[in-house]
This record gives sequence, C-alpha cells and structure tokens, in this order.
Amino acid sequence: MNHNHPFRRAGALVLAAVAALAFTSACSDDAENAPAGNAAAAAAGGPEPKTIEGAKAAAQTVFDRFSGGDFGGAWEMYTAAGKAAISKAEYVKLNEACSRKGLAIQLTSARMEGTDKAVVIAKQLVAAQSYTMVYEQQGWKLEPAKEGLALYAKGADKAIAAQKKAGTCANA
Repeated sequence: MNHNHPFRRAGALVLAAVAALAFTSACSDDAENAPAGNAAAAAAGGPEPKTIEGAKAAAQTVFDRFSGGDFGGAWEMYTAAGKAAISKAEYVKLNEACSRKGLAIQLTSARMEGTDKAVVIAKQLVAAQSYTMVYEQQGWKLEPAKEGLALYAKGADKAIAAQKKAGTCANA
C-alpha cells in the first residue's frame, strides 16, 4: 500500500493543520461581505456582537491569521483556557515548524449553542472540521479542541517531534 498517495498526504497535512489550529470553525455568502471586523471592533474598544454573525466574523479572522502565517495573532484570539495550555511563543514555534501556510480556511456553516457558544464548520482543501467559538471578555474566542490541548501540553519541541513521527508535520 502506498502511504504517500497524494490525497492521503494532503489529508494528513490538512488534519495536522486543523489539529494544530485546534480550532479548532461557518459561513454564508454574507461572511465575504462582513466587515473584517467584528473582532477588530472589539479590539478598538467595543464589545463584539453576541450573535452568530459576530462568531462567524471572529472565526474567519482567526482562520485568516492562521492560514496567513500570523500564528501569534491567531493565538491572541484563543480562549483563556487555550492561552493557558500553551504560551504564545511555543504556539508560534510549533506552527512555524509544522503548519502549512497559505491554504485558505473557509467557513461553511455555523450555529449557536446557547448564548455564549457557537459551533462553526471550516473547510481547508477537502477536509472539514467543527470548531467552537466561546464568548468571553466581550468577544468571540476560539476554544482549542481536546486534541489540540493534548498536543500543546507536550510543549512545542515534543509536539513537533510527535507530528513529524506521525507524518502530520507539513514542513517535515
């Protein structure tokens, strides 16, 4: 069996990026027309809207930062629990070593789950995954998945080694 089949390799890379992202992600055509920023509005001093549109705009901002290689900016939009799991420097180191930059992550759908949580679906290449956005500190934040938190608990060096061993480090 050929383990380097292009689709298998691409799938593994996508899953690695998604796991590292842990976003851990929903949109309709209106997301393309949304201002870059409900997340930017919050940064400017006002709270983000506690709506599905606000969650979608924030999620897309996280994914744009991640796929554009702004890993520090993506980390800034993590929940407090996500930030506690890995330092900004370690998160950047891990993702610079193993994440594939330049592949757009597109939101495909979203739904509210209560008033402070949204589940968004994002797609990169052929893989789709759900992510959770949590409203905390007057803004929508990405909640890393359990798999991402487990990876982060290893620290950047061990996480990089584990991803290389598993064949999911995009730059290995």
